[in-house]
Amino acid sequence: MNFAFVAVMFLHILGTLALGFYVLLPLVLGKVGKLSLAAQEGTVSAVKTLNTYAQIALVLQLLTGGYLMTFRDYSVTWMVIVIVLFLAIGALSGMMGKPLRVAIEGIRSKKGFQEVAGKLRVFSSLLCVCVLLITFFMVYRAI
Repeated sequence: MNFAFVAVMFLHILGTLALGFYVLLPLVLGKVGKLSLAAQEGTVSAVKTLNTYAQIALVLQLLTGGYLMTFRDYSVTWMVIVIVLFLAIGALSGMMGKPLRVAIEGIRSKKGFQEVAGKLRVFSSLLCVCVLLITFFMVYRAI
């Protein structure tokens, strides 16, 4: 193995760790409603920031994953499944941005974030499932 391969593999694994944020997200968002308004604002702001970083990590995953795919033969089925899951993660994380902004505005205006809480729970749950599925397919590449 050459240095470039090892460096790209390290970056790919680092990106995977950043996407791990989505696995815990349903648990975090499920408890936000029980916090004070100040704590709700801080938590939702942190989730919004971490979502942005995870989206950047998703781009890193695309670039490094594409490079790493050149070193092995993968089945077409595996590639299609991984690409669909990758696109689903990107779409869901992008769609979650607006409800996060609306939640922060609602908290700041003392209304809370209840009007978008359902959307945030759905997006975070779907993201969690997609990240777990893509992790499964990365571990079991022979499918």
